[in-house]
Amino acid sequence: MDKKKVVVTGLGCVTPLGNDVKTFWEGIRAGRCGINTITRFDTSRLNVKVAGEVKDFDVARYIDPREAKRLALFAQYAVAAAKQAWVDAGFATVEPATEENPNPWQKVGTEPAIGADPARVGCILGVGIGGKEVDSAGYKTLFEKGPRRLSPMTIPMLIANEGPGNVSIYLKAKGPVLTVSTACSASTDAIGVAMDMIRAGRADVIIAGGTESTIEEYCVGGFQAMHALSTNPDPLTACRPFDKDRNGFIMSEGAAMLILESEEHAKARGAKIYAELAGYGAGGDAHHVCAPDPEASGIILAEKMAIADAGIRPEDVQYINAHGTSTGLNDPMETRACKAVFGEHAYKLKMSSTKSMTGHLLGATGALEALVCVKAINDNFYPPTINYHTPDPDCDLDVVPNTGVEAPLDIAMTNTLGFGGHNSSLIVRRYA
Repeated sequence: MDKKKVVVTGLGCVTPLGNDVKTFWEGIRAGRCGINTITRFDTSRLNVKVAGEVKDFDVARYIDPREAKRLALFAQYAVAAAKQAWVDAGFATVEPATEENPNPWQKVGTEPAIGADPARVGCILGVGIGGKEVDSAGYKTLFEKGPRRLSPMTIPMLIANEGPGNVSIYLKAKGPVLTVSTACSASTDAIGVAMDMIRAGRADVIIAGGTESTIEEYCVGGFQAMHALSTNPDPLTACRPFDKDRNGFIMSEGAAMLILESEEHAKARGAKIYAELAGYGAGGDAHHVCAPDPEASGIILAEKMAIADAGIRPEDVQYINAHGTSTGLNDPMETRACKAVFGEHAYKLKMSSTKSMTGHLLGATGALEALVCVKAINDNFYPPTINYHTPDPDCDLDVVPNTGVEAPLDIAMTNTLGFGGHNSSLIVRRYA
């Protein structure tokens, strides 16, 4: 039986490169770096000094500030990005701001969706950690003032499922509402699960993506203890995937959302269609709690599954948005995986890492990079890997060094790998 086509009809994001898709994509095209010196907390006790902080985010644009106090930052980002995607897909409209109504985005979701049955609309998000700043603040209160001084909102704010939970509340999505937590593969898996649910007829529309905000001393210190983060103090050069002088990843934050629909539903309501989400694959390393399998078994399996699911040949893939973390272990392993899956075609396709510009959004990174693939196909543009200066013989593929390339692009793959051996791949294809 033929599989239902699943299409992308809306996009939204909050990122270190900009707080909407237009600004973000302009940054990607320009090869701009969104990483900066950490301002969220005092870094004097740490060797790590830079991160990909979201800048100039005004939660009042999307959520009444009194309500926003009840949402952790990762949930605020999720609601903002989801509202953007919801409007972009045509399920709601936004009036121009006026003196009487300065924040019209706050009303998105308060009216019935245009052209969708709420019972057939789901929300599936990937979240790696959740409201860590709430957790840390809660422990400080507990130790200094005792349990009676804890906020009654402590648990509802910190738990990971409040990302999709709040999105479903604000957009009245009454279909499947799920959280996927597979570390850095979380939002790639969320999108894959959403695609499968639409194919199975369990929903017509799913808000799929990821959100994360963990730039606080506890999390940065924990990753530093693992020697996973770059200690380069220069934010503009700290993230250098595939470069021989790379020395760790850059922690970032934000959210990215894709509105997925069955082709039938999208066409019936006359929606614009950005691209087809054509394939999904997932594989486990069964190797180590945090180190990737040096033989790349899990990501090889995920890539092959995604290609087969999309019904294409390996040589049809023109671009890979790599996990490309700028670590000593990931980048050569991912290069080996590409050669194992694509053979000689690995040297003909392009494989870049946009983390060089955004840093690593942990549980949200896969969704943001899927969004990149959608935009790349729409623009016929191969995004660059910036900060690439010293070639590494173990990373010898075309990583689109420093400057993006304008060329026809119809099929893209995006890969994510997470602690615990989670490996996931998606295929995005030009809609026809």
